[in-house]
Amino acid sequence: MNVDDLLEALDRGDTITGGSPLHDVMHAASQEALRIAAELNSAYREPDDVRALLARLTGREIDESVTLFPPFTSDFGRNIRLGERVFINSGCRFQDQGGITIGDDCLIGHNVVIATLQHGIDPARRADLLPAPVVLGRNVWLGANVTVLPGVTIGDDAVVGAGSVVTRDVPAATIAVGSPARVVRGIHDPA
Repeated sequence: MNVDDLLEALDRGDTITGGSPLHDVMHAASQEALRIAAELNSAYREPDDVRALLARLTGREIDESVTLFPPFTSDFGRNIRLGERVFINSGCRFQDQGGITIGDDCLIGHNVVIATLQHGIDPARRADLLPAPVVLGRNVWLGANVTVLPGVTIGDDAVVGAGSVVTRDVPAATIAVGSPARVVRGIHDPA
């Protein structure tokens, strides 16, 4: 078992059973992600150096238009996909095992948490990990301190207000706020 096997299982949405060989691979990969995040966050880095470390973390090329303000943490890294002209502000935490896709022109506010794993509800299966991807369409804006839970898709041009907890999909071109986040109006509707 290796990281590629794990990524295939995660992308299929397979449960990763606690204590299984895939669970062990996930823990090993997490240690590498933590090392890279520590390097990223340990001192000032020029923007090109930040992108280079982000590329190491994700295992993917990062477009030169992407901006990340550390500190930033990810406990896996290998299942993050970033579009062009993405801005990620400081303090963000990505739990990306289940997959995080961020479309072009997205703005991610301070201290945003994106989670893609849940644990089994049954106490006997609590160590099991249940992956579900988070997808942000094009030109999404997540305000400061937003939390996006596993399995959520946020449509193109949507805005999620600061401090919101997103538990279900947000349609394109809408504004959602609250905990749980609820759509309050369309982008072009009068305030």
